[in-house]
This record gives sequence, C-alpha cells and structure tokens, in this order.
Amino acid sequence: MKTNKMVQITKLHPTFGAEVSGVDFSKPIEDDVFQEILDAMAKYGVCVFRNTGLDDLGHVEFSRRFGDLDDIKPYMINGRKPRYGYFELFDAGNVDENGDVLTPDHPRSHYNKGNSLWHVDSSFNPRRASYSILRAEALPPAHTGGNTDFADTRTAFAELPEDLKKTLLEKDYVVAHSIHHSRKLADPEFFKDVDPTMFKMSRHRLIQLHEPSGRMNIYAATHGHHVEGLSMEQGQELLKTLIDRCIQDKYTFTVKWEQPGDIIIWDNTSTMHRAGKFAGGYARDMRRTTVHDGSSTAWGLNEVGIVKAGFTVTEKGMTGDLAKAPSTVAV
Repeated sequence: MKTNKMVQITKLHPTFGAEVSGVDFSKPIEDDVFQEILDAMAKYGVCVFRNTGLDDLGHVEFSRRFGDLDDIKPYMINGRKPRYGYFELFDAGNVDENGDVLTPDHPRSHYNKGNSLWHVDSSFNPRRASYSILRAEALPPAHTGGNTDFADTRTAFAELPEDLKKTLLEKDYVVAHSIHHSRKLADPEFFKDVDPTMFKMSRHRLIQLHEPSGRMNIYAATHGHHVEGLSMEQGQELLKTLIDRCIQDKYTFTVKWEQPGDIIIWDNTSTMHRAGKFAGGYARDMRRTTVHDGSSTAWGLNEVGIVKAGFTVTEKGMTGDLAKAPSTVAV
C-alpha cells in the first residue's frame, strides 16, 4: 500500500489499477486531494472507490471536476425519456424505468450484449471520452457475477515485438469506429438488418500518446469497424491481433462490485474494459458519467465541434444518423 498526503492507494495489479481510500465524499473534495486522484488516474488507469455514499447529484458534481461531461440528449428521440434527473447520467444497467429487470427479449437486453466485448467508451463519437465514472446503485447477489474486467493497453504496447511496434508507429493507422458494428458483432441475429457502413463513423488513430502519463497506448476496441488503407479482412485481423495481446492474463484484472455506492473510474485512453459474465434475472442498476477527452487528440481526425450522432434501439434493430455516403474500406 502506498500512502500519500491525503489518500491511501492499494495496487490491484502489477502494472495498473488501484483501490483508493481516504476520500471523504460527504463534502466537497479539496483541491489537493482531487489532484492526488488525478495523479493516481494518470499512473494506474483504473481507480476503485468503495462505499462512497454518492447519490445521482453527488455523482454528477464529482464528475464535473474531471472536465466537460457527455450527455444523453442526442439519444432522447422517438419519445424516449431519461430515467434520471440529470442528462449527464448514462443508464448502464439492466432495469427499466420502473426498476424492473429487462426481459431477455427487450431491445436493450440485445444492445447490452455489446458491453461484454472488450471496448473503450465513446470511440464511436467524434470527440472521444477520457474518464468513465461508473457507480453501483443496486447490485445482484455476488455469486451471480456482474463484475467488470480491465486491460492495460499501455503496457501491452510497450511489450509488443519491436518489429510490430515499429510498423504501427510508421504506418500511423487510423481506425473508423462504429457503435452499430460492435452491437452487430455481439448479437448478429438481432441486428442482422443493421448495415454499419450506412451510418456515420468516427476516426481515431490506433497508436497514440497518452498525455497524462507520457506513455504510448493502443487505442483499440470492438467498435473498430475498419482500418483505413487496409482491406476489411486485413484491418480486422490487425485489430484482433492487438486486442488479443492487450487481453492476455498478464495485462488484465477484474474488479468485484461489493456494495451500492462503489465507484470505478477508468481512463478510456489508457485501458479497455468489458462487463463480466452475469447470470441475469437480478437487478443491476449501474449509472455512468462520461468525461469528454481534453487532450490534443480528443477529436481524432474528425471535425472539431461536430455534434455526435444519436441513435436508438428498437424491436427492429438500431437507427442513427446516416452517413452522407456509405463508409468504405480499401480493397
């Protein structure tokens, strides 16, 4: 355990991840304590805070300290209403507006299958996310699963074979990311009529400098539809190769949710994550805020200031903002 001036940090994995204690969430967090949290995030990429006692308002206010927050307004279409009193809160659980567990055939249940794939949040948006701040409101019995897995994409890059590392740096590949693509990967039958190439995609470089730590990072996710300049097959093979390297046991660990009020913060620009296996049938009410990246590569190769595309999930699949022309890959 490492003890700082205000907080205590316990490493959860040899290369990344930490549990942070000693933060009093019942009152405004002092600037020097918050700086220690930022320093821990830059170093560890994932920080766990137990039994914070935060409610929705406290969650949102705490999150604002990290930067501009994303919101769900673009998704409030076709009569959809927010579950919470704050547009900054994303619904990451399995319950409906009445608090009842979603049935397996509910469109959101099909959509949520994508959360079990290794990914980073919001790479499909023009401005990507930096931190995700996930809070447990209600948890299922511990024996049913529902934990969250993380992967260290910085150390994975550092330990790549030198020839592959050199190629990646020289080629400086750009990946087109699509939420429609990852959802179809996770549930191809339900989303069989969804053609990801018909919708807007966002472009981000595959290998990037993680500015808070000064380390290079593999910015990969199952949202990655294709790699520009490569055929579809070549691009998917490259992405699979890199993701498979990142998710080796030596680069991953699991966080177990213990009680409502637990919070996990992760940096999407230095880690990947996925929802762990869950038996289902129990309420798992999870609420997330998402911080817009403020780094020099936040917008990738997308138009700065462009509004992110909205989408909705229905019994017929997914809708969204159509591309001006179908997205293409090299042949």
